[in-house]
Amino acid sequence: MKKAVFAGTFDPVTSGHEEIIKKASDMFDEVVVALCVNVNKKAMFTESQRLEFLKLVCQKYANVKVVYHDGLLVDLMKAENAVYNVRGLRNGKDYDYENEMNFINADLMPNLVAVYLPCSAKNVSVSSTAVRELLSFGKDVSKYLPKEIAQIIRR
Repeated sequence: MKKAVFAGTFDPVTSGHEEIIKKASDMFDEVVVALCVNVNKKAMFTESQRLEFLKLVCQKYANVKVVYHDGLLVDLMKAENAVYNVRGLRNGKDYDYENEMNFINADLMPNLVAVYLPCSAKNVSVSSTAVRELLSFGKDVSKYLPKEIAQIIRR
């Protein structure tokens, strides 16, 4: 069985994230979408809100489960018995960052396989950072979010 992990802070989960989840769901037998803690980021949404968002988005994919993890990615991958680390890419900057992280993760887990999935043109400019900034100024972000999340955030 081919099992993958797609991890992130998902603050909030965007349409770009969902695109990667869908692609991974089509490629792998099982996908673990992991809400992880990044000690270098200050979240706009609470962990429980972000977990709720992810579960709403992922419920339509039968082979996807959502988990919370507050440790190293490789520890989660080992616990889940997964070797495929799915990463979404929008541009070269993302690739450089993800590849640097991959070298560290592969050092800690030599059998790890990084799977880089590019997003489509419609999601190239979509980032959680941009969504949070627009939200902080009261702007409509619904076109950047999965419909399930846009309905909640609009409230």
